[in-house]
Amino acid sequence: MREPSETVVTVAANAVLVMLGLLLGVLGGFQHSWYVRPVPVSAIGCLALLFAVTYGAGRMTHGKAAPLSFAAGWALVTVIWISARPEGDLVIANDLSGYVYLYGGLVAVVTGVLLSPSAAVAGSWLLTPHGYGSGPQPSPVPQAPQAPHAPPGPQVPPVPPGPAAP
Repeated sequence: MREPSETVVTVAANAVLVMLGLLLGVLGGFQHSWYVRPVPVSAIGCLALLFAVTYGAGRMTHGKAAPLSFAAGWALVTVIWISARPEGDLVIANDLSGYVYLYGGLVAVVTGVLLSPSAAVAGSWLLTPHGYGSGPQPSPVPQAPQAPHAPPGPQVPPVPPGPAAP
């Protein structure tokens, strides 16, 4: 039985994380407004869950692509929920719980992405040069031909070349 390639597994994991982001965006959009007066506990719980999933995805995959995939799914649904409809209805309302969920969620996913370890072993993920292929290749430097090593013993000076024969 063949094992799936690393690319297939990575794409599948990122697709699942986008779907999870979409799902949490839908659930959070409709469930963020539960209060224990005067604290919006549901919105705060959604923030903790958003940060945990974003940061956990980055820690588990050792990269930033997975948490960005989750954050993109959540942001897509959230942008749809804050758009005003012709009837004036909003899913995320202009109240305390809506602001906590919207702006706090944005801070939670951005913080989770930024705190996730980068794929590069050393250096910053922003400053590490990323190219196509396996990385920068050093340019070949031609080396001068080396003279063969002389055997140990007395050295004879080279004989200058004489006139060329006709």
